[in-house]
Amino acid sequence: MVLCKPKGLFGLRAALAAAVWAVAAVPAGAEGDWEVTPQSEQALARGLEWLVAQQGPEGNWTSNDLGLVATGMLAFLADGHAPGRGRYGQVLDRALEYILRHEKPSGLLNIADPQRDMYNHGLATFVLGQAHGMTSDPRITAVLDRALRLIAHTQCEDGGWDYRAQRQKNGHDLSLAVMQAKALRSAVDSGLQVPPEVIEMAIRSVRQHHCPQDGRRDAPEADQRRQPGQFTYTRWGGGGTVAMAAAGVVCLQEFGRYDDWRIPKNMQVITAAIEHQRGGGDGSGQLPFDPYTLYYVGQALYQVGGDDWRRHFPQLRDAVLRAQIVRPQERDSHGMWRASGHVGGRPGDLYATAVACFILAMPNRYLPILQEGRIESLSGRDAAQ
Repeated sequence: MVLCKPKGLFGLRAALAAAVWAVAAVPAGAEGDWEVTPQSEQALARGLEWLVAQQGPEGNWTSNDLGLVATGMLAFLADGHAPGRGRYGQVLDRALEYILRHEKPSGLLNIADPQRDMYNHGLATFVLGQAHGMTSDPRITAVLDRALRLIAHTQCEDGGWDYRAQRQKNGHDLSLAVMQAKALRSAVDSGLQVPPEVIEMAIRSVRQHHCPQDGRRDAPEADQRRQPGQFTYTRWGGGGTVAMAAAGVVCLQEFGRYDDWRIPKNMQVITAAIEHQRGGGDGSGQLPFDPYTLYYVGQALYQVGGDDWRRHFPQLRDAVLRAQIVRPQERDSHGMWRASGHVGGRPGDLYATAVACFILAMPNRYLPILQEGRIESLSGRDAAQ
């Protein structure tokens, strides 16, 4: 499997699964005050300032999880900032240097527990791809190329990925697949080519994570289409969460399967959850969803677009706004959000605040992955299965 070196960035037509899309040359910007409001801009500014104040000289926000450090970078990139330039140039430079100098000889972007290999690697590779697409920074090129090769080489025989950076018979779960899907899509946004077989295997694996309401995963596809269903954590059952519904949608969208019948079924799960959360947010720092879920829910909404985005993004955005801690007299907490779930302490606060900032900045469409057009299949493959 060979990943090609960049041949150019914006405006380039790059191949993914024998398909191609064009990346816009400039960000499209918000469509109106239903996407961005003065209040959301203020909340975003407060969040970024909290991240600046907490960073520290090493640039890693006291975390050795390169994926979390990269997520901190993502908050600034999503607001249009770039390494080495402008108000937050040094903040981004420090974070970028921390990631780049901790790359392993294999290309792996993880220096924490090996059980977090592909989580940290997928997140960090995705963000490096976005930074490269925005800046053409030569420091990133070789690291990004090796990181993408590692994703291809560690893909398991069933098309998924394991927690550890190793190829084996079966991948572990959908949460790992979506991390790598984001990274691979980011590669194309930066002008790199991904072997079509990597994408095709991943798509097959993702589809196997969809479970119809009656639980008969092996039922004929025509029967599954006729009933509700959603993506689950594993291919064998369990884990039918909002996070997994969103992760499955994001995977199919990133791989260009826009018309897959599973997408609207899972969007029903996602939008119902947003409706349920609409009244939340009390300034306590607790987001309407845990940061991991929020990260994918926001992207699923954006990528599907249309009525789902127009109706439900303002609800999600306003719930995020209401949750932010606003205490100007308390420098340590003013402008932040708190994590819930598996990531705690200061790294958890970094994660929650960075994801919240990313969600608020999405409508500005600065990131290459938010500027892309649709994929048009060149091979007539089963794009709608």
